[in-house]
Amino acid sequence: MDKMDKRSSLANRVTWTGFWINVILTAFKLFAGLIGNSGAMIADAMHSLSDFATDIVVLVSFRVVGRPADRDHSYGHGKYETLATAIIGSALALVGIGIFRAGFLEILAFSRGERLNSPGIIALIAAIVSIIVKERLYRYTEKVGRSIRSQAIIANAWHHRSDAFSSIGTFLGIGGAILLGKKWRILDPIAAIIVSWFIVKTAFKILSGSIKELVEGSLDENTNREIVSIVSGFHMVTDPHNLRTRRVGNKIAIEIHIRVPSDMHVSDAHAITSNIEEKIRDKFGESTFVNIHIEPGSA
Repeated sequence: MDKMDKRSSLANRVTWTGFWINVILTAFKLFAGLIGNSGAMIADAMHSLSDFATDIVVLVSFRVVGRPADRDHSYGHGKYETLATAIIGSALALVGIGIFRAGFLEILAFSRGERLNSPGIIALIAAIVSIIVKERLYRYTEKVGRSIRSQAIIANAWHHRSDAFSSIGTFLGIGGAILLGKKWRILDPIAAIIVSWFIVKTAFKILSGSIKELVEGSLDENTNREIVSIVSGFHMVTDPHNLRTRRVGNKIAIEIHIRVPSDMHVSDAHAITSNIEEKIRDKFGESTFVNIHIEPGSA
């Protein structure tokens, strides 16, 4: 199995694991919300339901990402992974906004004197189970995402953690309503609003990175300086310039111009560029796209 196949296999495995956990957890949370008379837990179940969509996005995208480069996609299909990351970030933002809206409306209703429902113990138990399961799922998914250098998998991991965050808010609200009485049932929507802020903040962090990549944004300045430093370290290479960098999914593409002595033999110049490419790939990964343009310098 080559590295691309292994990467797709790991991505599919962790995503399918999350998918089936979400199926079971959503059913349990919905049951607990209905039986336990908890609107917050029903909303939390709907949050888990949104994870299905992002799991499917990741699974579909990796079927495409795993394809080798072809005539229509000479740099491979890595951008589909970036697109999947953007979709996940958008879904995460919508979930956060939805939780904020629901909590705000409940606070308004409470301020008008409307009575909020008192949740049952089963809803509290469901919140605890959700926090533990989704946090463990986040750590597992995030670890795999980093090992295969996949922003889509890491983004999906944060979607799992956002579910754990929303369950923390649900737990605090349900626990406060049960222990402190009807005057404190407003704790549920207040906690939900606080959690929604963290979810939206995470979503925009994910979105900003993926959008920058989709619009061909350059790599960060530190990475660009490191590339120039690698190139400049080679004997007889001068004036590295016209550096262009970008991301293609989990890979990066680098283009740079260098100068070598004008009387250098073509085979020697070729050997230098090959060594530079090898050094760059050692640093940034074997699948890094490197294009070096040679120009004549002083003899």
